[in-house]
Amino acid sequence: MRFFSDNAAPAHPKVMEAIERANRLDTAYDGDEWSRRLDGAFSDLFERQVRALWVTTGTAANSLALAALCPSYGAIVCHREAHIENDEAGAPGFFTGGAKLMLVDGPGAKVTPEAVAAACDRIRPDVHQVQPKALSITNATEYGLAYAATEVGTLGELARSRGLGFHLDGARFANALVTTGETPADVTWRAGVDALSFGFVKNGGLNAEALILFRTELADEVAVRRKRAGHLLSKGRMMAAQILAMLENDLWLENARAANTAAQSLAEAAPERLVYPVEANEVFLKASPEEAAALRAQGFDFYDWALGEIRLVTSWDQGGEPVERLAAAIAAL
Repeated sequence: MRFFSDNAAPAHPKVMEAIERANRLDTAYDGDEWSRRLDGAFSDLFERQVRALWVTTGTAANSLALAALCPSYGAIVCHREAHIENDEAGAPGFFTGGAKLMLVDGPGAKVTPEAVAAACDRIRPDVHQVQPKALSITNATEYGLAYAATEVGTLGELARSRGLGFHLDGARFANALVTTGETPADVTWRAGVDALSFGFVKNGGLNAEALILFRTELADEVAVRRKRAGHLLSKGRMMAAQILAMLENDLWLENARAANTAAQSLAEAAPERLVYPVEANEVFLKASPEEAAALRAQGFDFYDWALGEIRLVTSWDQGGEPVERLAAAIAAL
């Protein structure tokens, strides 16, 4: 009974069907009929003209976006717990050609305007220190908290005032939107976001993520960087087809809603154990090593997190019995 990562969930059947339909003769790379539809599909979703590129991983999406927003001699402001800091093996520095990460703190892995301003103010405006050039946040955060559009907007205004490019890591973007009920446009470009890493793999995709550029003038550069980094697949239609299948009839939101509902069921089993509010599909609970061992002895799989804490992650396919059994086991601890 798997609760350690939504990356381990199966691809949705409609995604697999879309790949099968795309498995026929067409042109190569990103000139196929499916890839050509991405700009229009995402422009409709975001209520404005955007450029959309498929990539193979969230790490690639994040790093390609940051490479376009931050020069090699600049710094990217992000949370100390951000995925780009802790889980991408230095990829942002590799893709940018040397940019550094400037780490800030904030509750629940949320970046605050005060923290960003303080970090920037500490840097002297001279040649001896690396100057901040971009801001990156994660929605939902690494601790499962969702940014409201007003929060993103405040950070967006700050980024503009400081001349920072603004990137949003949306590995669990769908889960955040299901919680806030806000539109994709309101929580991204209307709030000042320049580029979005739009996650699909955690939410029912197979191996495709989308990089959405609200600053469309960046698209040509990012396309070259994608090729140079080895991420331009020759059969790109397989990537585009699964993304389009997820967008059709809002399957991406339906899947996220299912995962969030499962997480809420676990949260309700023992609210006094919650480390953070549950606003996406991640549940962080206080549990002693002995309690964690007792859960594992019943067949549940999950990550130990901080000392005395565990992390449970629910997926689009996890309704019914597994969730009910885990909720009962948590309540019985």
